[in-house]
Amino acid sequence: MKNIKLSYSNLLLIHAAIALAVFAVPFLSKIYALLIPIVGFFIVYRSKNRNNEVLLVAAYLVGVEVFLRMTGGNFNNEFVKINVIFFMLVGMVYSNFSSNAFVYFFFLILLIPGILITSTVFSVSVDIKKSLVFNLSGPVCLAISSIYMYKRKILFADLQTVLIAMGLPIVSTTVYLFLYNPSVRDVVTGTQSNFETSGGFGPNQVSTILGLGIFIFFTQLILFSKSKKMMILNGALLVFLTYRGIVTFSRGGIITAIAMIICLLFFLYRFSNNRGRRKFVSVFILTGLLGMGVWGYSSFQTKGLIEKRYANQDARGRQKKDRLGGREQIMNEELKLFIENPVLGVGVGMGKQIRKEASGEAAASHNESTRMISEHGLFGVLGLVLLLTVPIMLYVNNRQHLYFFSFFVFWLLTINHAAMRTAAPAFVYGLSLLFVQIKIPEKEEISVS
Repeated sequence: MKNIKLSYSNLLLIHAAIALAVFAVPFLSKIYALLIPIVGFFIVYRSKNRNNEVLLVAAYLVGVEVFLRMTGGNFNNEFVKINVIFFMLVGMVYSNFSSNAFVYFFFLILLIPGILITSTVFSVSVDIKKSLVFNLSGPVCLAISSIYMYKRKILFADLQTVLIAMGLPIVSTTVYLFLYNPSVRDVVTGTQSNFETSGGFGPNQVSTILGLGIFIFFTQLILFSKSKKMMILNGALLVFLTYRGIVTFSRGGIITAIAMIICLLFFLYRFSNNRGRRKFVSVFILTGLLGMGVWGYSSFQTKGLIEKRYANQDARGRQKKDRLGGREQIMNEELKLFIENPVLGVGVGMGKQIRKEASGEAAASHNESTRMISEHGLFGVLGLVLLLTVPIMLYVNNRQHLYFFSFFVFWLLTINHAAMRTAAPAFVYGLSLLFVQIKIPEKEEISVS
């Protein structure tokens, strides 16, 4: 990774230009999607993964997934997850993996009973292959990513480079959103999630990836801005992403970003000395002022409707009956299915089919936790317990991982409002398992092969 050096600001400009090019010529999105894994494999093959290049490639794929989907670049819905799994496996071939990562092989084994139950279903209305792929691609991506990253040593500065690799295509996404819908005031008429301000794509997924981008550029602002120029640049990016995230009217991603930032600030403050804590007072004030400023501008642009959205009200100010946009009903139905089938569950993907037969609506679950227990039964419960406890146990001897709780919270909150429809929660969960060593970076450059 020493042949070409591009400055941070140049990389940002390139990704803004990518958004402009794809907006002007949509077919370029397909070419972009095809080039990423090809170039990524070339980088990994040439370097033999000496510096965990697979993490950079996978992170980039995770960051670009929503952009490819909203611009028609994805070859299928599981394109990025499959590629992330592939690069994690390639990384294992070159760099092996911890023998203690067997716990995530056990997680994969726990999925087998649910697969077998679905495989026994004979119905012309059920596409078993599609159902299995759709519902298992996320958990499998999480398991394979976790096996590769389990206790893998990485410098904090290199981890930040991985985050930047993820954040660059999120900049492309944000620029594309502005090009697609430059005037928010013209398209906001209610308090429901808004497809126009989300690039014509699912607001929930757009909000999720923008929330992740908010966290990434917040870390760049407070930890890696060594000059006023960098502070202004990262501050502007943070404001831009936050504003576009808020006006999607999908609350999940923004609330998750706030939770991630709170976790980071808490642990930075806790582990700082007295001098560092005094400096962080200004960071807290700056964060608060930026937040209030962006919220105020968002409220102005949406004519106050965004405030009603977060207060769970409709456009007329009337309180809505449910707080999760109808998801409570699906969650309750999935809990009922678990109670009725506590050992083996109803089978992978069968929860959606059962709802379709009962109500006529094939509503997919937004909550991975209730889906797991309803479709996998006791094996799903064991799987969730494993996913919740292993990272916490690792953190006991991994206190230098400043982003641990932020990553863990992102995974936990995201799977409970957006399931695992994108690769982001699976990959970020894996990042929480890295063994991080702190070392302050000396340069503001990112090397790209």
